[in-house]
Amino acid sequence: MQSVHLVLLMAMAMATATMATTTTLTSLTSLTSCSYYVLFLLCAPCTLVHANTVWPMPAMLDLSLTPIQPLSHQLANTLLSSTVSVSPSFQFYTEGPTNEYVQAAARRALKIITHTQSSRHTHVLKRASEGELASCSVRIQDASTELTQQTSEQYTLDVDAQTLSCSIVGETYVGAVHALESFVQLVDTYTMTISATSIKDKPRYAFRALLVDTSRHFYPVETLLTNLDAMAMTKMNIMHWHIVDSNSFPYVSSTFPEMSKQGAWAPHHVYSHEDVATVIEYAKARGIRVMVEFDTPGHVDAGYAAIPGILTQCYDKTTGQPDGTTGPLDPTNESTYDFLEKLYTEIKAVFPDKYVHVGGDEVPFGCWESNPSIAKWMAAHPNVTDAAKLEQYYELRLLDILKRLGFSYMCWQEIFDNGVQILPDTIVNVWKGGSDDTALKKELQAVTGAGYRAVLSAPWYLDYISYGEDWKKYYLVEPDNLCDNCELFGVEACMWSEYVDATNFISRSWPRTGTLAERAWSPKNVKDVDAASPRLNELRCKMILRGIRAEPIHPSFCLTEWPGDAEAETVRASIRRAGLDMRAESYR
Repeated sequence: MQSVHLVLLMAMAMATATMATTTTLTSLTSLTSCSYYVLFLLCAPCTLVHANTVWPMPAMLDLSLTPIQPLSHQLANTLLSSTVSVSPSFQFYTEGPTNEYVQAAARRALKIITHTQSSRHTHVLKRASEGELASCSVRIQDASTELTQQTSEQYTLDVDAQTLSCSIVGETYVGAVHALESFVQLVDTYTMTISATSIKDKPRYAFRALLVDTSRHFYPVETLLTNLDAMAMTKMNIMHWHIVDSNSFPYVSSTFPEMSKQGAWAPHHVYSHEDVATVIEYAKARGIRVMVEFDTPGHVDAGYAAIPGILTQCYDKTTGQPDGTTGPLDPTNESTYDFLEKLYTEIKAVFPDKYVHVGGDEVPFGCWESNPSIAKWMAAHPNVTDAAKLEQYYELRLLDILKRLGFSYMCWQEIFDNGVQILPDTIVNVWKGGSDDTALKKELQAVTGAGYRAVLSAPWYLDYISYGEDWKKYYLVEPDNLCDNCELFGVEACMWSEYVDATNFISRSWPRTGTLAERAWSPKNVKDVDAASPRLNELRCKMILRGIRAEPIHPSFCLTEWPGDAEAETVRASIRRAGLDMRAESYR
């Protein structure tokens, strides 16, 4: 206990001596009373944290509203922040150009603040400053609602305890959405205070994705929307929707309706065009793009079997007779390409993002090699000498279709590895290698050296679980260490669903995916796992308050625990309704 008091007194002395100077800090933790700080120190093993931190850590911040300084790592600085009370009648208001997404995000932010405040115990603490913060202005420099890979996510957020003022400026609506999320996370709803601070923020990587697999198990739309809420909290910007695979085909195609009729797990385990539009619009309102993947020529079975002639018939090599199974799409059948053109024409209309993921991984060659019709075709095409060349032929035909339709595309690394000629703006998804740093370095250097953009997902296969605090191994991966003399375009976490469905998808994904989110957003020097631990635990508690079933990261507790599924659904619905009224011209 004496050592705890000594640490506290030293920190307080440092605060007194330097209060008038410019300060910077790594954590935005605002400890609004000495008693809570002592409690924090005493309870470090159980990580009792209630204070207002931001996840992921902002790129740059300053507590004195002077020119922005890089972040530092000194715990004592957590005592240096002055705070201002947030008025019970606090409001956001727009200045200058705006759009419906900014207004909706502000209404949601206000609802989250008022909900979480009413959900927690009332604590009577002395306010750190007189007066109250009554409002915060929100301004965007570009009112466009377009969302592309090039859309700026940069924002500034200033809260001044002296003038009791607050301003948010986003370069686009996405920046404003991120700023509003940071503001919400800064508000300490136990005391209804917010730290006086200045943040200038932008992401480290432009591509920050989570792969969601709805083929091996079906996720209801509500589960997908809840996941998007968690992604928005951590400023991730791409939902890679692995919508179909060999296990099931839940996408309802208007061009080929029989595919989902035969290929879905059950008649109600499907995504209609309306469902897809709901997910895409919900994501867009939160600054998240939806990039769909239809993986071919492998990973096809359910659904594709409904289209005559496009699947390869496999043969028994001993008897020379069909063995009753099918393999990849048949690259030698012209009807395959007719099917692909019609399907992707529909995809272009349903999924508005310029990018589509074409898959191209794990193509089993054995079935092609066993088929006598394919052997005959290859004999007539002497440039196609083996199955690898046959795969190249298929990919070239597919990519030519996509080019004509105006798509850009992302692919698994095998397409690049096999020498297929791909477009200059292709994004190569590097997934093989796992913990083999040498293999990953070689692959990333090859991809970037050839002029393509590389997205690394190999170290973040979150479906691989282990006992204990496995989030730390994901947090400690430094992407730049795997890309010597090259530059990564982005990173991606993958949650494959062989053993995951709607009962555990959210809890298994969150807050573990948050480790990648901070690695992808925050500066490279934000890497202290011990400093991250209480902040990640706090993120988890904030997710619980918003009705997101995030799992514990270590022995700990939240002052407001999981309310139960029914109440959590009510909470989520209440927050969403706050952002639905697009007709409101002002939310002053």
